[in-house]
Amino acid sequence: MTRRGFLAIPAWIAADRPASPAAVRVPVRIVIDQRAALRPAQVAYFWSKLWPQAVADFAAGGVRLEPTVAEGEVRRSPGSRPVFMGVDRAAVNLVVSRDLPMLWDHGQGSSGISARYEGYDLCLIALDFAHPDQVPFFSVNTCVHELLHAILLDIYQKHPAGVAGQMRELRIDWYATRLWLFHDGAFVREAARRYAARLATNLRG
Repeated sequence: MTRRGFLAIPAWIAADRPASPAAVRVPVRIVIDQRAALRPAQVAYFWSKLWPQAVADFAAGGVRLEPTVAEGEVRRSPGSRPVFMGVDRAAVNLVVSRDLPMLWDHGQGSSGISARYEGYDLCLIALDFAHPDQVPFFSVNTCVHELLHAILLDIYQKHPAGVAGQMRELRIDWYATRLWLFHDGAFVREAARRYAARLATNLRG
């Protein structure tokens, strides 16, 4: 798929399930890593499965993801720190690549990671490992999982080590499953309201 064709994907793909009038709107900037050399099958998988399912899961809980699509890159600095191009301070940035920066993933083959990095809210999706909803409470949609880390403000705190870190991941999968299977999004919706306000503050700052 050409770069122009990719960016021409209509925005209505995010609106397969209409949100309720009271839905909380969260801006999401989908940044496609042009250095990743994504395969056409991976691009199709993201747009046909991962992203629509994430939109539907959040919409079921009263949260409307409002996407814009942009080209970008994940570069490497001389010190191996990732440098993100095309991101936006006024949105949660869903960066779509093939894998995660080695400095963050340490070769573990993770499907995604979220962080507050250099003033930007980032959710990185590694399409070589990302997956849709699979097993309740244990293996949920990668996009939903990472976006929840941002919406629940985990990215504004240092990631805890050991059991505490594992419990935080289980907490995220719990809320993701509540959205997916039970359409229970009361807590997430209120968290999204606070998060959207925080994004607006980031823009003003």
